[in-house]
Amino acid sequence: MRMKIHSITIFLLLVVACSTVEAQQTRPAASPTKPVFVFNGVGYFHRWSKNNQHEFTPEKQEDLDKWSDMMTVNAYPDVQDGEHLAQTANAVLDNYKRHQAKVLKTDSVPRTADWPAEHFIAVVFGRPNFIEVAFARFKLVDGTGCSFVYSHRIYGEKVGDEMSAWLSANGAAVEKALMEWSSMPSPIKSRWD
Repeated sequence: MRMKIHSITIFLLLVVACSTVEAQQTRPAASPTKPVFVFNGVGYFHRWSKNNQHEFTPEKQEDLDKWSDMMTVNAYPDVQDGEHLAQTANAVLDNYKRHQAKVLKTDSVPRTADWPAEHFIAVVFGRPNFIEVAFARFKLVDGTGCSFVYSHRIYGEKVGDEMSAWLSANGAAVEKALMEWSSMPSPIKSRWD
């Protein structure tokens, strides 16, 4: 009887081990366990890239149709000086306006002997099923124009009051964090796909 129980136990252990190995082999690849970068104390994972645009969201916000926080990193390879960077920031601002964005703030940090000029834009987009605020920083990274855009969305209809409350509580802190962020990834030197 002992031999029979022992044999059944070994058989069951083999079945469980084989099914675990099979499950591991057929499971889709796990998402990265380490964020690509940290912004404002939150780790961001690469979700999508096309050409010179790269999108990142925090853990548990993998669905690009239903995210709350996103960082978009854009490279502008033809922009290699402060004058062209300013033109690019103005072109993006015009594009935001064409898409019915309400401009909350624009600002420029003048260049110094040691630091090229930078530009900042904050806008709100109202859509039928969500409202989104975007904070964009334009700067030269590794000699190439880049923008780092932090966006926050709130879903639902008539959520303007909720977004106003979020902006009152978080807007100034997000702007400060974005403009002081020094460990941003270089879209010129990084590969995320």
